[in-house]
Amino acid sequence: MNLHEKISQLSPQQRQRLRERMNNNQNTPTKSEVKFAREPLAIIGLAFRFPGGAKDLASFWELLQTGETVTSQQSLPRFGNGNHQYGDNSSMHWGGFIDHVDAFDAAFFGISPREAELMDPQQRLMIETVWRAVEDAGYPMSDLSGSQTGIYIGNCTYDYSELLHKQGIETAHGALGVHPSLLANRLSFLFNFCGPSETIDTACSSSLVALHHAAGALWAGDCQQAIVGGVNLLLSPSLFISFGDAGMLSPSGQCKTFDAQADGYTRAEGVAALLIKSLSRAEEDRDTVYGLLRGTAINHGGKANSLTAPNPARQTDLLVKAYRQSGIAFDRVTYIEAHGTGTQLGDPLEIEALQAAARKLRNGDQAVHSCGLGSVKSNLGHPEAVAGLSGVIKLLTCLHYRQLPPVANFATLNPHIQLDEGFYVVDQLQDWATLSDGAGNPLPRTAGVSSFGFGGANAHVILEEYRQPAAEMDSDIPSGPYLILLSARTDKRLLEMASNLQDYLKRQPDPSAVRLSDLAYTLQVRREAMEERLGLIVDDLEELQAKLQIFAEGGNDKDLYRDQVKCNKATLGELAADEAFQETVDKWIERGNYRRLLSFWVKGLTVDWNKLHGEHKPRRISLPTYPFAR
Repeated sequence: MNLHEKISQLSPQQRQRLRERMNNNQNTPTKSEVKFAREPLAIIGLAFRFPGGAKDLASFWELLQTGETVTSQQSLPRFGNGNHQYGDNSSMHWGGFIDHVDAFDAAFFGISPREAELMDPQQRLMIETVWRAVEDAGYPMSDLSGSQTGIYIGNCTYDYSELLHKQGIETAHGALGVHPSLLANRLSFLFNFCGPSETIDTACSSSLVALHHAAGALWAGDCQQAIVGGVNLLLSPSLFISFGDAGMLSPSGQCKTFDAQADGYTRAEGVAALLIKSLSRAEEDRDTVYGLLRGTAINHGGKANSLTAPNPARQTDLLVKAYRQSGIAFDRVTYIEAHGTGTQLGDPLEIEALQAAARKLRNGDQAVHSCGLGSVKSNLGHPEAVAGLSGVIKLLTCLHYRQLPPVANFATLNPHIQLDEGFYVVDQLQDWATLSDGAGNPLPRTAGVSSFGFGGANAHVILEEYRQPAAEMDSDIPSGPYLILLSARTDKRLLEMASNLQDYLKRQPDPSAVRLSDLAYTLQVRREAMEERLGLIVDDLEELQAKLQIFAEGGNDKDLYRDQVKCNKATLGELAADEAFQETVDKWIERGNYRRLLSFWVKGLTVDWNKLHGEHKPRRISLPTYPFAR
């Protein structure tokens, strides 16, 4: 079969993407590029918790842009205030830690206190984080129940099992609570996901390998959408002691990536989840798209100097494979988020492999574009199983703000690193420049993320900026009034939801960028309706903030409605079965009788809010997610 015959067998969507690549790259795709021509995957939802209190794009960017390092000496309190002998090795005292890892809203998920107590906190955090990622994408979790949703979770630490064993706790709940497969399988069970369900352990590359597996499943049609996650908690001193004795950990508690003073890495915690699906489905569903996944590749280093030694030749092979299969020309890549753990020899070997791959991929072309280098480990420490996803989320944050942050702790280049033309370490906050095609049209920003496991399992992914098609831009903004709906399992959670929404509006650098029609639509249609309910009628964002403040202070307003479902269940149950009443509800919607609608909705009435919006619905947007009880 010749090249043109292969192209003819591609879907219209794939042919269009192929034409765009041909126009952008100004050359003809190879047979390999046609063979692997795949539709981009859209990242439509995300949730995470990193050290330093980073839990959304705004707080993460605040940390990144300042070049802040958030590691600290918290390991001793975490491990029992000196019950373990660390000796004189100060590297074992440092870590990047997240707060409240013992907290979990068990009642929200219908899990008994005893079962929750015996569950690995990594399972608990993953459950809440996956819920938040789906909610961030603008979907009620019930919408995915029974669907072909895949779950791929990276994990490589099992400290809680050690703690239970030391306490002599051997129960059925305990066995299930710490079994590695349950990190993914419990999620599929709990939320009724029927796609593939895999926990993946390749050490520090676990979450990026998980992303590769999820992408492959989506391209193969094994699932409709996929959730990719990773979690890493440091609950025992055992690995600190082992890694410290091996000389792997930094005595200063800081990852000095690419720097002459690099002296090892600092362990860190983290949890993250992404919701991904095909770009065509995301655009059809009018999803918010944080960025595009354009290609992935994995391999192993094979035989090296030792089991834990990197093999730069195989890392080079990995990068060449990733870009050739994706059809993305390497000269379009203007940033690489390196594995970059901050070791004297590991960083130089990684850069050597990257530059060797670049030389192969450029095919001797004279034009060399600048490509920045960085590593989020210099900020957070090394979150091991979540390292890959932390790099991906850093890139999505940079795409959102269109800037590149400095590498923390970088002063002088490691003398073992010799940078080729075009490569440079990002040492100060800078705008992320764009490239142009032959016709002078700006190209989407493109970047790569690398992650290498200490056992030799390597992974690389290629991300691209998403630019909403002009035809999809909304020109007509529906006029008010707008109905704002909030609901929660308890009155305290409802109060916190209202407070979080108020804070979200206050934090917006440009309040006019938040369209109230999108905000109202997301809360109406893209959230679960729960027991405790609040409904507001507002005309603009200022009025919304004012009414949220009234609610917070316990005040009353004619356009503020508050009630709970259980107090009205019997009455509304009878009305819901009355066809005449349903016709009345439809008339309220048609005539814009919002006060009657809200007065019954807060009591538990089920309303099809889509009927408010007709054929041209607003867009779903990212809003604060559910505030789980601590």
